[in-house]
Amino acid sequence: MAMLDREAIECMGFASVGENVQISDRASFYGANRINLDSNIRIDDFCVLAAGVGGIELGKYVHIAVGSTLIGAGKITLSDFSGLSSRVSIYSSSDDYSGAKMTNPTVPIAYTGVTHASVFFGKHVIVGSGSVILPGITLEEGVAVGALSLVTKNCKAFGIYAGNPARRISERKRDLLELEWQFMASQSP
Repeated sequence: MAMLDREAIECMGFASVGENVQISDRASFYGANRINLDSNIRIDDFCVLAAGVGGIELGKYVHIAVGSTLIGAGKITLSDFSGLSSRVSIYSSSDDYSGAKMTNPTVPIAYTGVTHASVFFGKHVIVGSGSVILPGITLEEGVAVGALSLVTKNCKAFGIYAGNPARRISERKRDLLELEWQFMASQSP
């Protein structure tokens, strides 16, 4: 995986870019001027980040693995230490599938019923491969979502969720909070 150099990243027109940002030369960005990248971020091959009016905000130490997609007009926030495994899809917009309206972006807005709602990930959220997160969802701090899950409802802190639709199946350990504290303390001069 070839990573872009700092100059190439800055030329892409992001709203902000922190330190140690690694972006694959095979990732795609739309609305880069509405994307904020904090420090220590890695975005792998074939990812697509398409920021609508709400924008996309990535915190510190965020990883987005191969083939993941973040798309929609609502704001998408991935807080510090969160990560997406390969092929995760996060949507902050959705067509009206009822048949009451027409669908797809080639049809004028007056005839469609697209809804937009922000998606928020708290710190230490991890989402397994192939999972889908729908508009309006909040994954509270420490949530883990198993592979191939469909998240249709908010997820409470430190729960492990899986399935279609995803449901809470277990509790996640909180040891990572102490590890975060130790790690951050080691980063101070």
